[in-house]
Amino acid sequence: MEHEAARPRGALAFVARAIATAGGAGYVPIAPGTAGTAVAIPIAWALADVPLWVYALVTIGVILVGIAASHVADQSWGDHDNQKIVIDEVAGYLVTMAPVSKHELVPLLAGFVIFRVLDVVKPPPARWFDRSMPGGPGVVLDDVVAGLYGAVLLWAGMRWLAPLFI
Repeated sequence: MEHEAARPRGALAFVARAIATAGGAGYVPIAPGTAGTAVAIPIAWALADVPLWVYALVTIGVILVGIAASHVADQSWGDHDNQKIVIDEVAGYLVTMAPVSKHELVPLLAGFVIFRVLDVVKPPPARWFDRSMPGGPGVVLDDVVAGLYGAVLLWAGMRWLAPLFI
């Protein structure tokens, strides 16, 4: 009972859940992570014309706010890395998209597929972050690591493979 009373409630829990679920995308009953990643596509596209340093600051902001919101949302739901939390997918996708053009559909969709695969597979050390870090950092940083892998793969694919098909 005492632990139950310590859970965040009210406005704090509401705001944290709204951010953690990426505006409600995490409530999608089937594949909420995919829905969360889809939320990030228009964000990346909207940032297509900003300098890389601005894109990086926005991405870092999403990561930091995502960590805080995920931590509070987890506490309010009483579990760790609740399936409804998808702000980590938003952060990971933004990391994946950092080194490539976000003006066209091909890189946006290629980044989506690459990131989703890496988010599911969780190559090392992503799985370590997911399993070993408590709270918000454990929720978000595994997706950031998957996003870093995705950024390298997407950049290489757009640099070396895309010219063969375009």
